[in-house]
Amino acid sequence: MTEVKRKDNESFESLLRRFNNRVQMSGRLIQAKKIKFLAPSENKTKKKSAALKRKQIKEKINYMLKTGKISEEDLNRRGKLKLKKK
Repeated sequence: MTEVKRKDNESFESLLRRFNNRVQMSGRLIQAKKIKFLAPSENKTKKKSAALKRKQIKEKINYMLKTGKISEEDLNRRGKLKLKKK
């Protein structure tokens, strides 16, 4: 933890400036920003099962297109089915 003690006759602004400078020099702020949105990596089996599920859904959509159960207009730009609003 970064610690700064107030000197005699030192203004709050200069104390805050010294504190901010020490925090920047320590590198803790940069490290905290780096890990803020860091997601834990998934294991191999989860990745493989997710990829297999995506592949099966894609094959099912292609089959439905070929058989005429859905049309091209029912798909959005990414090839996923649009949700119909009631």
